[in-house]
Amino acid sequence: MTEATATATAGAGAATASQRYTRANPFPARLVVNRRLSGPESEKDTRHFEVDLSGWGLSFEVGDSLAVYPTNDPELVDEIIHTLGATGDEQVPRPKGEPTTFREALLRDYSITQPTPKFLRSIAERASAAPTLTYLLAPNRKQDLETYLWGMEIVDFLADHPSARFAPKEFVGLLTKLQPRLYSVASSLRAYPDQVHFIVDVVRYESNGRLRKGVCSSFLAERADDVPVPVFPTVAKHFHLPDDPNTPIIMVGPGTGVAPFRAYLQERQVAGAKGKNWLFFGAQHEICDFAYGDELNAYMKEGLLARLDCAWSRDQAQKIYVQHKMMENAAEIWKWIDADGAYFFVCGDARRMAKDVDATLRKIVQEQGGKNVEQANEYVEKLKNEKRYKRDVY
Repeated sequence: MTEATATATAGAGAATASQRYTRANPFPARLVVNRRLSGPESEKDTRHFEVDLSGWGLSFEVGDSLAVYPTNDPELVDEIIHTLGATGDEQVPRPKGEPTTFREALLRDYSITQPTPKFLRSIAERASAAPTLTYLLAPNRKQDLETYLWGMEIVDFLADHPSARFAPKEFVGLLTKLQPRLYSVASSLRAYPDQVHFIVDVVRYESNGRLRKGVCSSFLAERADDVPVPVFPTVAKHFHLPDDPNTPIIMVGPGTGVAPFRAYLQERQVAGAKGKNWLFFGAQHEICDFAYGDELNAYMKEGLLARLDCAWSRDQAQKIYVQHKMMENAAEIWKWIDADGAYFFVCGDARRMAKDVDATLRKIVQEQGGKNVEQANEYVEKLKNEKRYKRDVY
């Protein structure tokens, strides 16, 4: 086979795979690494996962996300079946496709943790007594209902209201479709051509006397070693690297928000990009929560990272976060952005971290740039419009 023929054949194979695997028909990847990153002293179980993509014929860019299609916890499925007095062998409809058994539908097709409004109303209607739920379902009690539902799952309502009976077919009609979870890719295809890496905090907590588990995080951590892991890339054009490899970048990614920036650094290393790279990372404790610490310190020694500033919030009496480290380096941040044309990236928690980082950036622009509040806000909005200030927050 000539080189040209081999190239054409490979291209045809990739095209066939691309047509075959879609969001509706994800690629059955294989989990090859499941490694805990956080130390035993940590309050979190943070995992590094590597998925084998050999033969998938798809691609992604650093900054994109990977959709992972989990299956539900078999123990929770069995508990729901038992509580309903079913066998699990009953035929029920699926959201799409041919009918299947009740157990398979609960495992693979439906969301079985968070109660839907339709499910709650049905419990209130069918239970012999559900005064609290009936009261909270009133239109003007929305906030109270949300507070009441925190930490509550579907199985709790079934167990607490045994008089509310449902046939399997009725029950699945009260559920929503099981949705994939999106994770920022933490690796570059140029560095790992047949793999994708991601970092995940495994969700586990107790509520109402029960151990709760995150659907996808527990699937990956506990049940994915010997089964296919269906995946499909999700493009995030708003969060890609600058086109010019000489452009400096500032990255703020505490916790699992470091994922895309690990990928950025791999990409820039392989590409030989000359742009300076500065990372702000934060977590609770340096000794047990420094995700990819060895890699990041190695990048510092190699010069790939020009700056690495870490905030350990619980290693001293006063809590220190990434925004505090930003203020400590305000003059240098301003120089990188205003004089050097750096891009500014933020990834992580939208509820607090991203808001605090945004407020700190505006304060730096105001104080270091000699601007008033209105001018500083205009400057930051201009960065956004020029796509030099990019956020991937959730």
